[in-house]
Amino acid sequence: MSTKEFKRAARIILVGAPGVGKGTQAERLMKRYPQLSAVSSGDLLREGVRNKTPLGREAENFIKAGNLVPDEMILKLILDKLKSNRWVSTQSSVGDAIPAEPSKSPSASFILDGFPRTATQASRLDSLIPVNLVVSLITPVNIILSRIASRWVHAPSGRVYNTGFNAPKVPGRDDLTGEPLTKRADDDDETWKQRLKKFDETSQPLLEHYDRKSVLWTVKGNSSDEITPKLFQELDSRFA
Repeated sequence: MSTKEFKRAARIILVGAPGVGKGTQAERLMKRYPQLSAVSSGDLLREGVRNKTPLGREAENFIKAGNLVPDEMILKLILDKLKSNRWVSTQSSVGDAIPAEPSKSPSASFILDGFPRTATQASRLDSLIPVNLVVSLITPVNIILSRIASRWVHAPSGRVYNTGFNAPKVPGRDDLTGEPLTKRADDDDETWKQRLKKFDETSQPLLEHYDRKSVLWTVKGNSSDEITPKLFQELDSRFA
């Protein structure tokens, strides 16, 4: 895969139903555009808890009590990451009246993963840093359900196989260990239909929010391989 250089900073969010392939697209984008980094709210949270940072300890209290970590705390984690990379002013804070002034350098480009998931969270993020591209990834529900039905995992390592396009070398066995593959407990049709329905309910207001901001772009395809070239073409025209 040939690489491309950005000419200006890209601040991207990928929105798509579970099973649509957001992780695959994010990996391919980072290979294509070396200046692009991933900022994952989940990873930042786990890292903070593991390293026992002040924010991490605070978040751990919520997690242990069985509660969701508040949006303000997630925003602080994201802002701390952006500040440590010098992608925004180190003087910025979550309580500022105006958004942080982001770096215009192409090396300050990132894909934000895991946040926001709702229009309310998106509004809070707007007050922190302006996003300049939100990609809505769309694959038909029947194809997503077919992918899930074909998915097998090696539980100890987390390696994932799919009999449709990433089959193990030996059916039912992990490529590296030869140990048996299993199905995830929640990989059944009804569970996934509920997850997809819930995603539709929460994502529509989120997408409408970004459409009003004129940063929403939608791409459709039956497979990741069908979507990726369209995604590359769009980013080339906007940032490269």
